[in-house]
Amino acid sequence: MKIQINTDKNVEGHERLESYFSSELEKGLSRFEDKITRLEVHLGDENSDKSGINDKRCLIEVRAANMQPIVVTNHADTTEKAFQGSLEKMKKVLGTTFDKMKAH
Repeated sequence: MKIQINTDKNVEGHERLESYFSSELEKGLSRFEDKITRLEVHLGDENSDKSGINDKRCLIEVRAANMQPIVVTNHADTTEKAFQGSLEKMKKVLGTTFDKMKAH
């Protein structure tokens, strides 16, 4: 499972951030690791330098073998909260998607 972390110009992306998010993704989505080929995380601050409520955005895109990409987005007041919200959404979506595939 390849993981790629992308940030816009308003979010500082450094090794500690990438390491933390990568390990959280690996732990959180470990039960799907045999089905996932690639994960992309896009972090952004929609208000740039200005402060605002829920202006941090995290989009997670999962590419699974022989499937269309699955994308979830979450907004929060910090990058970490936006990431955790997106991760929780992705766990639910993947669980539902792969459970439906087993049923057919």
